[in-house]
Amino acid sequence: VVGSSSEKAKEIMAKIYQPFTNTGVPIIFMDEKSSELTKYAANSFLAVKITFMNEIANYCEKVGADVDKVRLGMGSDDRIGHRFLFPGIGYGGSCFPKDVQALIKIAKDSHYTARILEAVEYVNHAQKFVLVQKIIKKFGDNLEGLTFAIWGLSFKPETDDMREASSLVIIKELVKR
Repeated sequence: VVGSSSEKAKEIMAKIYQPFTNTGVPIIFMDEKSSELTKYAANSFLAVKITFMNEIANYCEKVGADVDKVRLGMGSDDRIGHRFLFPGIGYGGSCFPKDVQALIKIAKDSHYTARILEAVEYVNHAQKFVLVQKIIKKFGDNLEGLTFAIWGLSFKPETDDMREASSLVIIKELVKR
């Protein structure tokens, strides 16, 4: 996706990206406002999928359903797909939190309330405390003297990126207690 109102800029970008377009990856030209919104909307939609799956996982735990079976069943619907349906401790990283917040803000600036995204942000924040609540339920409110090992510190597997990582919130809460 390339946002530009300049025909010359479009020609240059088409030339730069030709190795990718030659392999079937499309290049989509649009105005700058639409391209900015496309990035925010795509990342926000993925954040919605992650947050929705976390809600389903939390409900599955309450009623004794197997979230992995639910996830597999949902993912088999090609309208939904399997990607971004893994429950966890909330999304983080450099893009999803920033882009969800940006879309909420630019909507507000235009006198529009992005209610779904506001709910996603709220639920994602709360999800980061679900594991802490499970620990408190098992060990009690005072965790003094206990030692916990935390694996999977980065915001997603196969990366060392700690930006907005949910693990940071969990560690801070555990240390506080």
